[in-house]
Amino acid sequence: MSSLLEGIMSRFSRIAEGALYLKDLFDFFEIQPTIRSLPNATLIPVPIQEGFTFENVSFKYANSKEYAIRHLSFHLKKGEKLALVGENGAGKTTLVKLLARLYEPSEGRILLDGVDLKNYNLADLRANVGIIFQDYIRFQLKAGENVAVGNITNLTDIPTIRDAAKKSLADTVIEHLPEQYEQFLGKRFKDGVELSGGQWQKVALARAYMRDAQLLILDEPTSALDARAEHEVFERFTELITGKTAVLISHRFSTVRMADRILFLEYGKMLEYGSHEELIEKNGKYAELFHLQAQGYV
Repeated sequence: MSSLLEGIMSRFSRIAEGALYLKDLFDFFEIQPTIRSLPNATLIPVPIQEGFTFENVSFKYANSKEYAIRHLSFHLKKGEKLALVGENGAGKTTLVKLLARLYEPSEGRILLDGVDLKNYNLADLRANVGIIFQDYIRFQLKAGENVAVGNITNLTDIPTIRDAAKKSLADTVIEHLPEQYEQFLGKRFKDGVELSGGQWQKVALARAYMRDAQLLILDEPTSALDARAEHEVFERFTELITGKTAVLISHRFSTVRMADRILFLEYGKMLEYGSHEELIEKNGKYAELFHLQAQGYV
């Protein structure tokens, strides 16, 4: 009897412990996004006429004393390719997340064609932004599904998936797999195939092309690629974004110099802004780092 009672009490104790985790789970399900569309929000203009404008924008993460972005003002013109340059922690990724309205500015505002981003429909805004971050996810799914994640509404649209893979050069990877677009990637499932870092990156890059976006954002999208593959990816990228606006983050100046304009960030503030030729002539921090990197090829 004593042993049975002890067992019953032990089970009640484990149920109570499990209930604590369940409460955390239900609390998580009840979380609502803090960034939402305003009532009667307008749709994104098609095509964009003027571009994006940062007006004295600052951003600080929760519970942080330091600003990640501070007093940033610049204009990203329609159809312009902008490169963001700076050391790690300079605020480059934070800037593009503000541009896609994944974050809200702590101060200042961001305008699109003269209208505050807050006044646009959030779902429509994000549908017009194709973005790949450096910390992309390697989904243990089929190759076609890995690409379709970029626009999940087209999960069964095989022609669109194949077209996106072709644009990112991921088709050269997928078509050599045993089951091609039906092939499971990763080793979690039986008969799954593991890819190299560069191959995964091409698959992830295809997600950005799944949308007919007016703004493409690439956050160090080729860090795992060799020099030849990176050059091919950006040559293709330049061809495909004609008439569209693009923002790219890269530490390789051979890639950065392809941009129309370069924004050099330091400690979340604009240090230099201009074309590659203008910044080299200015002989500032950008020129210093460019020549420093170039020395490795001499």
